[in-house]
Amino acid sequence: MRVATDIGGTFTDLVAINKEGKITIAKSHTTPPNFEQGVIDVIKKSGTNAKEIETFIHGTTVIINALTERKGVKTGLITTKGFRDVLEIARGNRPDLFNVRYQKPAPFIPRYLRLEVEERLNYKGEVLTPLKTEQIAPIIEYFKKEKVEAIAVAFLHAYANPDHEKETVKVIKELWPEVAVTASHEVTKEWREYERTSTCVLNSYVKPIASSYIDRLESRLTDMGVEGHKYIMQSNGGTTTFEQAKVTPINMVESGPVAGVFGAAVLGQVIGEKNIIAFDIGGTTAKCSLIDDGEVKVTTEYHIEKTELTAGYPIKVPVVDIVEIGNGGGSIAWIDEAGSLKVGPQSAGAVPGPVAYGLGGTEPTTTDANLVAGRLSAKNFDNEVDLDNVKKSIEEKVAKHFNISVDEAALGIIRIANSNMLNALKLISVRRGYDPREFALVAFGGGGPMHATALAKELGVKKVIVPVAGPVFSAWGMLMTDLRSDSVQTYIRRCGEINFAEINQEWAKMETEATNQYHNQGVSADRVIFTRFADMRYLGQEHTVKVPVPNGEWNEEAIEEVIRRFHHLHEQNYTFKLEGAQTEIVNLHLVAYGRVQKPEMHRIESEAANIEDAVKEVRPVLFEEQGWLDTKVYAREKMVPEVLVEGPAIVEEQSASTIIYPGQSLIVDEYGNLIINTGV
Repeated sequence: MRVATDIGGTFTDLVAINKEGKITIAKSHTTPPNFEQGVIDVIKKSGTNAKEIETFIHGTTVIINALTERKGVKTGLITTKGFRDVLEIARGNRPDLFNVRYQKPAPFIPRYLRLEVEERLNYKGEVLTPLKTEQIAPIIEYFKKEKVEAIAVAFLHAYANPDHEKETVKVIKELWPEVAVTASHEVTKEWREYERTSTCVLNSYVKPIASSYIDRLESRLTDMGVEGHKYIMQSNGGTTTFEQAKVTPINMVESGPVAGVFGAAVLGQVIGEKNIIAFDIGGTTAKCSLIDDGEVKVTTEYHIEKTELTAGYPIKVPVVDIVEIGNGGGSIAWIDEAGSLKVGPQSAGAVPGPVAYGLGGTEPTTTDANLVAGRLSAKNFDNEVDLDNVKKSIEEKVAKHFNISVDEAALGIIRIANSNMLNALKLISVRRGYDPREFALVAFGGGGPMHATALAKELGVKKVIVPVAGPVFSAWGMLMTDLRSDSVQTYIRRCGEINFAEINQEWAKMETEATNQYHNQGVSADRVIFTRFADMRYLGQEHTVKVPVPNGEWNEEAIEEVIRRFHHLHEQNYTFKLEGAQTEIVNLHLVAYGRVQKPEMHRIESEAANIEDAVKEVRPVLFEEQGWLDTKVYAREKMVPEVLVEGPAIVEEQSASTIIYPGQSLIVDEYGNLIINTGV
């Protein structure tokens, strides 16, 4: 069996696929702070025999939680003399221009733990001042006295020549073998001093946390009898080994969410949809990402805690391009100081959870509003639902304030949540030059199918796809991923002055390093596949556009094709191109995939059946414009391919409900996916 588990803010999900392609899914509550317990719980709940697990893949929120909750370890920084305050200076960009009280984010390492050594390289990596290794020992003694648990080493221009960083790490390991150390070149070989230092620091900050968590999880899995290969999902949409994940845990910062995006791309290939907006609503957040012509977009311009008010912290590792907002099933509805209704970003989480969970929650959430509106059934909850208590909480916290009925208040909460999600969907489509009408919306997560059809109508999206295993689709996506490693090397050259022997040597070096890394993980060279990109810009520009570029040897013809692609993508992103202007390459980006065996999607038997056999009940459901309508509720597991269902209707499955509005229709495809025509 292949098994994937995904830890979310509220639930821990599992998908298991056996040799015949039969899918088993399960959910159990997330168990902070001992997250590994939730993984063990959900494996047991699914009834999976641990000894039959050949491949185990895991996605986790442990890293992002440690960063956002400031629960990493005390960390020290060793940097080039004169650059102690790079983290403090940061960037001059102020996201909130007119806020006179604006403050830069406080560095993760305070100034007294940021120390310098004499060494200096130029931008080509040539040594200007040799490293004075004798200055390292007193720094280590000081860090020991201050009870530091991890050290980051970030030197100027180490992306061009990492020798001084390697030497420093060697000395640290000799003097203090047990301390966790990260050198900046181990996590990123891109230029931009502040971003590279920030990435290195954050990796060190969470390194002991990640090692401890992975060790505990591995130990518990071994105790259960899991002897197969164990992998962890990375932010770039690929997987890596447990051992590698302990070295560069910062690559797991978006470990869970990206798997769903990748799964949506795989699903699109199977069913012939190349343009997709992946849309995932969980208990705490809503996440979306755009897949253009089958390609999942990956960026190194990622920040945590970046909002319209704060600059956040840059992490310069490859991350699938996701827009994430604090709006999920557990998002709390509240009244702000101006008397307006807001939903999120505060969440009731797994404990105490929505009022409907009966675990002591008193604040109304999106889940509670959907329950009152008839979109969710009290029968599908794990607990006995006190509907009167749910209504009372909406009445007291929302309805009374506006002097409206509980029904209107519930619909108001749903509308505000939808409005927040619509803004996120526009950010990754309309705002980036894409027309949503040319895309299909793949909706998953516990709440995705419930909100997707309303949002698709607003955006003009014609088709919504609710995949099999939708509530645990991120875990399903993990089963479809290959091993992946990204190598990004700063290599600034004007396109008209390229030395082809030199650039071909650079590509070959990157490919050899990736092949060797996979060889050490037991992946043979014939299973490694490369994809190349170049970050490019017009001469004089500051930022770049990521351009897919040809594999193999480069020559005049290849560079002309690269420039042509750059002009096209620049125009798509920024509405103009400068065909006569000089262009330059800034970074070379190599993606190396280690192909692993993946399960095939299972076609379901098409049998002549009456669609009425799938009807569970008819119940009143509250719709935005039509009010309460008697609505047929279907059991998803009893629905067969090619049968048409007209809205209004609801399709229920374990942990999710799909809403079909009046004027919309649904059909089940040969794989069991729900294909909804939105009527726009």
